[in-house]
Amino acid sequence: MGKIIVTGAAGFIGWKTSQQLLDAGRQVIGIDNMNDYYDVALKEHRRDELVKNGCFAFHPLDIEDREALDSLFGGNDVEAVINLAARAGVRYSLENPHVYMSTNAQGTLNLLEMMRKYGVKKMVLASTSSLYAGQKMPFTEDLPVNTPISPYAASKKAAEVMAYSYHFLFGLDISVLRYFTVYGPAGRPDMSIFRFIKWIDEGTPIELFGDGSQSRDFTYIDDIASGTIKALKEVGYEIINLGGGREPRSLQYVIATLEGYLGKKASLHHKPFHKADMTETSADISKAARLLGWKPGTGLEEGLRSAVEWYRANREWLSKVKL
Repeated sequence: MGKIIVTGAAGFIGWKTSQQLLDAGRQVIGIDNMNDYYDVALKEHRRDELVKNGCFAFHPLDIEDREALDSLFGGNDVEAVINLAARAGVRYSLENPHVYMSTNAQGTLNLLEMMRKYGVKKMVLASTSSLYAGQKMPFTEDLPVNTPISPYAASKKAAEVMAYSYHFLFGLDISVLRYFTVYGPAGRPDMSIFRFIKWIDEGTPIELFGDGSQSRDFTYIDDIASGTIKALKEVGYEIINLGGGREPRSLQYVIATLEGYLGKKASLHHKPFHKADMTETSADISKAARLLGWKPGTGLEEGLRSAVEWYRANREWLSKVKL
């Protein structure tokens, strides 16, 4: 078996996916530019966990750097690429849209070109449920998503269609995964779960956009990683939802649950709801079950408890993480 390139390996999903691949005995080449979109301390923590395994090789490079990618692909027997490197976050994409296009779209194109050049046939491409804004729920993969409402979603749509063109022209096998609100231990500090836990524990008012009634199809990190690995199978070109598979839960419910686990009451600071945000997400995951044999195994309450336990075990250094 050849090596698997995981881009964004020090990111939240990239770290857990790499970890599960290594546990399965695979050789992993991890790529990450270690950018400071959020506190690098978390990325360093995840990277340092991975490099303890001798089957993991880390390369601090950017998927926008074609020369560096050429050298990497040319010097390794690569079997597949799992492209998890991305600029994430809906709100920040309105402030800096150019970097979203250069990483999410141009970076994906660079990887597709390397695959074409070096005969690598398989890519798993991370996409987003943000593309479904304005569609009826539960969201199915055949819904028309031609009107993204944020630069983030638009850049992901660009990556999806570019991947299709390389499938059509050059026979690349592409699994496009649309992820739904991923959370869990060592999560991203720009996302609600990490922030809520830290703010409640420290007695800092929670910044809540809207009244908290907006709901999400929360999906536990271990489930997302296992689905990502299952998507390495040959599918042709398919778009596949990976979601929690349960009733969406509101942010109000999440906050109340975390209050119970932490034994502390949250203080709320309400801010206006952002027009680029979605009020509700809900995934139809029947296609993932049918094509990949995948279904999530961790419920929200269990997942939130694990996230709180990880936070408590790492509270000392997490207290210095900037939000």
